[in-house]
Amino acid sequence: MAITNSQASSILIAGGGIGGLSAALALAQNGQSSLVMEQASRFGEIGAGIQLGPNAFHCFDALGVGDRMRAMAVYIDQLLLMDALRDERIAAIALDAPFRAHFGNPYAVIHRGDLHKVLLDACEANPLIELKVNAKAERYEQTGAGVVVFLANGEPVAGRALIGADGLWSNIRRQIVGDGAPRVSGHTTYRSVIPTENMPEDLRWNAATLWAGPKCHIVHYPLKGGKAFNLVATYHNDAPEPVAGKPVSHEEVRAGFTHVCARARQVIDHGRDWKLWVLCDRDPVENWVDGHVALLGDAAHPMLQYFAQGACMAMEDGVALGAMLGQYADLTKALAAYNRLRAVRTARVQLGSRLIGEYIYHPEGAKAEVRNAAMRAKTSEQWYEQLEWLYGYRG
Repeated sequence: MAITNSQASSILIAGGGIGGLSAALALAQNGQSSLVMEQASRFGEIGAGIQLGPNAFHCFDALGVGDRMRAMAVYIDQLLLMDALRDERIAAIALDAPFRAHFGNPYAVIHRGDLHKVLLDACEANPLIELKVNAKAERYEQTGAGVVVFLANGEPVAGRALIGADGLWSNIRRQIVGDGAPRVSGHTTYRSVIPTENMPEDLRWNAATLWAGPKCHIVHYPLKGGKAFNLVATYHNDAPEPVAGKPVSHEEVRAGFTHVCARARQVIDHGRDWKLWVLCDRDPVENWVDGHVALLGDAAHPMLQYFAQGACMAMEDGVALGAMLGQYADLTKALAAYNRLRAVRTARVQLGSRLIGEYIYHPEGAKAEVRNAAMRAKTSEQWYEQLEWLYGYRG
């Protein structure tokens, strides 16, 4: 078996998304070289808007990109929960100075592609990071000194370790965990980005707004310095199979929201070029390490969107991985410590995302009334206390 790469002393990272690039930067911060292998012909990120809790900014600082991210992010005034049937405000969490002081960082939104570009630029500028495209990791074999990854084209690539950051359908997870296909939630999400002038004037709020209704919800918030709005509409239609990024008609999107109030329906009516995703996740697992190989991000703990934490958890993984490899001389001990540090926290977010999808985003009748009463009763300080475990985390 001929090994063709000259970076056999590097840590291999399968996947060049937000998680993979974060891992590379975190490793570099701790003096570790890496080779990031991306299956596509170029590094890039599909999708639209993404929400960034304070824990995301903790990660940006640890990765050395905090200042640039703060310059690019859009700072919203509040997290706003609306009743999509009654057109009434349920609750709002102000994201002002007291929020920032409590958590040590802001809450913001950004286009996913812009976030990825910041990470990619930082990786390209770092001499400890090598980037490789057209490099889909199919499988790995352990060696005495590390691991060999076999790419889809048959090329073997050797490294000290392998980090599987290759997403929901991870080939690396298939070898480590072997739990088959992802769990299909039955929830369908439609996404669109529109110019601000196309957004109804009475909905151009500088907020991450959630309209919660029976088996459905609608989210909107500003992007691109307020020049555009991100639209996300989700309903529980028992979709049976995974789908990602499929273009769909306006009529199909409207069909799931005929029962909500007129003002919430305006968001649907003004959306354009909708694309569909059927949401999937997996059950948490205790172990995602095999000797010199470990999983990260969606490959380790794919989750539903309801905590808006998928990318944040992947970046936290990267920071934790770098820290453990900087702390332990023995690589296998470092990966095991990384697993221990991350498994319970990410499982909590996975399971919590399912629960709030059912009891906060999509309830009806008496369940919705309980939600409204409980959330209206909370003070800012109570919200801070409830969210401390999530947003206050620093690894």
